[in-house]
Amino acid sequence: MRIAIAGAGNVGRSIARELVDNGHQVMLIERVPSMVRPERVPAAEWILADACELSSLQEADLSSCDVVVAATGDDKVNLVVSLLAKTEFAVPRVVARINRAENEWLFNEQWGVDVSVSKPRLMAALVEEAVSVGDLVRLMTFRQSEANLVEITLPESAPYVGHPVRDVPLPHDSALVAILRGRRVLVPTPDDPLEAGDELIFVVTSEMEDAVRVVMLGADSVEKTRNKHY
Repeated sequence: MRIAIAGAGNVGRSIARELVDNGHQVMLIERVPSMVRPERVPAAEWILADACELSSLQEADLSSCDVVVAATGDDKVNLVVSLLAKTEFAVPRVVARINRAENEWLFNEQWGVDVSVSKPRLMAALVEEAVSVGDLVRLMTFRQSEANLVEITLPESAPYVGHPVRDVPLPHDSALVAILRGRRVLVPTPDDPLEAGDELIFVVTSEMEDAVRVVMLGADSVEKTRNKHY
């Protein structure tokens, strides 16, 4: 893929290195001359420009990009970049970094954001994911589709432990996409049995999260979760 990253700070450069290593064409756009350091990610294309300026993005041929990542340390800049990428250049996928948690509500499809990444939320999710057995943990939100990536670690008491995947009556608008078992990543098939300790990864709409929780953890799991929050 051809990917443009606005912001060549630590976050932008780290994303660029990872994507370059995965074989993608990466263009870093940075407006501060002292931050333009091609030797730090030599395989990327570097452009000295303001990503909030329409003319700069036109010169960078943003419309040829498959993905734009707004990765600056300024939420206002990231919103403007996202909006321009989506509305002016019809970029198929826009990923935006959220720096301040109180601004999270702005990062939605109206601003051109397909996926937003909030460091506070992500860190909290990783903490919860590490310690929460028998609960549903939201890992990521896909703004455009109103779906979430969620994780459930099965306790021994879960209703479908020992049953094959085909027996699990998942509600509509939900899908089991992976089973993490120890160091293994399994793509679930109907015949795969579920085991205690399995980390199940689902894509599910927000309104169906409680229904998935009830199926996987039991009818009283929703009330238990709510009680933990009070």
